[in-house]
Amino acid sequence: MSGANQPRGTSNLLDPRLRFARVPLLATLAFGLVFAIVYLDNSTRHDYDQQWKRLDSGLTHFDPGLTERVNDAEASSNTPVATATPPWFEQEVSRGDTLSIIFKRAGYDERDVHTIVNEAENGRSLAKIFPGETIAFQSDSSGTLTGVKHIVSPLEAVTYRLTDSGFERQVETRSPDARQAWISGVIRSSLFNAGQEAGVSQGMIMNMATIFGGVVDFALDPRRGDTMQLLYEELFLDGKKIRDGDIIAASFTNQGETFNAFRYTDTRGETNYYNEEGFSMRKAFLMAPLDFTRISSNFNLRRLHPIYKTTRPHRGTDYAAPTGTPVYASGDGRVVKSGYTKANGNYVFIRHGDRYVTRYLHLHKRAVSAGRRVTQGQIIGTVGATGTATGPHLHYEFLVNGVHRNPRSVVKQLPKAKQLPRDEMENFQLTVNRASKQLIKLRSGNSVAMSAPADANLSAN
Repeated sequence: MSGANQPRGTSNLLDPRLRFARVPLLATLAFGLVFAIVYLDNSTRHDYDQQWKRLDSGLTHFDPGLTERVNDAEASSNTPVATATPPWFEQEVSRGDTLSIIFKRAGYDERDVHTIVNEAENGRSLAKIFPGETIAFQSDSSGTLTGVKHIVSPLEAVTYRLTDSGFERQVETRSPDARQAWISGVIRSSLFNAGQEAGVSQGMIMNMATIFGGVVDFALDPRRGDTMQLLYEELFLDGKKIRDGDIIAASFTNQGETFNAFRYTDTRGETNYYNEEGFSMRKAFLMAPLDFTRISSNFNLRRLHPIYKTTRPHRGTDYAAPTGTPVYASGDGRVVKSGYTKANGNYVFIRHGDRYVTRYLHLHKRAVSAGRRVTQGQIIGTVGATGTATGPHLHYEFLVNGVHRNPRSVVKQLPKAKQLPRDEMENFQLTVNRASKQLIKLRSGNSVAMSAPADANLSAN
């Protein structure tokens, strides 16, 4: 049948001649498809010398990037898959927390606590935790505890890691960068209010008050117009300030009299503050054993008692201050009594050598027990209103050879402070010379005013 007579819609492939004529074309397409699959598969596995492939058509193909792709493919196939480091989950230590409570809150039990504390090197130190610190935990995919980290501060962390031999301890410490800072100001109110208004930390002002605590009574001595200058360190970690450092030098001018103090470490490695002549700023006793608001009652042997309304001796000084204000040991010594009576409330008595005894009454809480040695400036309790007291205050007594003396005047009659030995003076002068010049410059131009609202407790000239 001719093509002209073929019924409409019938394919030409029905013609045997045409069907056989298509066979070479289909075979060629099939061969090309198979070759492409084989070539693409082999192209990622052959070496550089196998890149040349001669085709039936006589064309030659070269891929210059093939070697790099082959090497990358082989390298990736031989490289083990990296596993992600398990994250640390942190728990902040709150007031009243114990190690067991923190472990339980993190999802671990008493066995884990026992393992760390009793089997790890120095593990018992982990139980010494304080509010504000952080305990971090790390576990594997099965939930087994593999690491505990005690973050004491931004500068110190102790890590316990699980190994084949148990938990091993590692201490990590960092050193901050110290930068020098300064402030110079005129007091318009109390020292402490003025410091806070100027942005100086309370801790820094307290440190300054401690340095000058043997020569200045910060309750009554400061006057409006008095000046102060501070050279101190600020500590930075990763470019961020973490806290104030040590006071390098300080100056306080009170009613026209200037007192200077310089930080110096002697050849024995002991660090203290001295005036420009090398005399220690640290007197045997502080002028006052706390940071107070005002003196509510002075030493008076014929005082009218506010509760009993009878004339009774007041053998001490009453310092009014908010409940909870820290009370410091006014000198080095040993606690001879620490207890409670109906009249005295919570009290602490400290003996300083053979001649002196100081007494601290009406405490809210006691921080030391009988027999314990204390150092000057150490917290021994907090202000309260226990016993026969009309309000929160500290009743402070000073005895010399068993006789009550006025605490505010007796310290001025005690022996003078010790001076550095002669062989230290040359090095001392070299050390403090630069700081002394800086203090002089600050005193000559008080650019930062430490001002605060008028304070009725600060007497005026």
